[in-house]
Amino acid sequence: MANEQLDLESLITDIPDYPKPGVVFKDITTLLRDPEGFHEAIDRIANHFADAGVTKVVGAEARGFLIAAPVAYRLNAGFVPARKPGKLPRETRSEEYELEYGFDRLEIHADSTGPGDKVLLVDDLIATGGTAVAQIKMIENSGAELVGMGFLMELAFLHPRELLAEHTDVELFSLIQVD
Repeated sequence: MANEQLDLESLITDIPDYPKPGVVFKDITTLLRDPEGFHEAIDRIANHFADAGVTKVVGAEARGFLIAAPVAYRLNAGFVPARKPGKLPRETRSEEYELEYGFDRLEIHADSTGPGDKVLLVDDLIATGGTAVAQIKMIENSGAELVGMGFLMELAFLHPRELLAEHTDVELFSLIQVD
């Protein structure tokens, strides 16, 4: 049962100057260790997309797994891990994305999503949007339909919605927006 009164943001700890000076790291482990907070976060995302007909939930490693897998369970959907290169044992589909200083790549198994699947992308955090765009491309290149994106936290001051709007018009739902 959703407790809309619970302040999830108060359960996240700010770590100043981590991993480098000037950055305020948002530590979600303090929310994850709180049973009520963790349940509430998962329930709010799952409830929001309960009527979307989701058949698969894609989540990026590593913290994204912690949110996406339980959301998939709640939606009675499959979970698809998006991993760093070389971590999946079978044929993969991959997509490169840009980081602040260079590039990285994510992979999913080639047979993990396909035509007929309605996919929800879930992660703990959306910052610049590059990781999400890579996942969107892998989902859509498989022939699956992206039906939404759910995030525990959105760093709105980095304007991820602008980048995502260039790639999809599905809803971006976030529980916490950091301005």
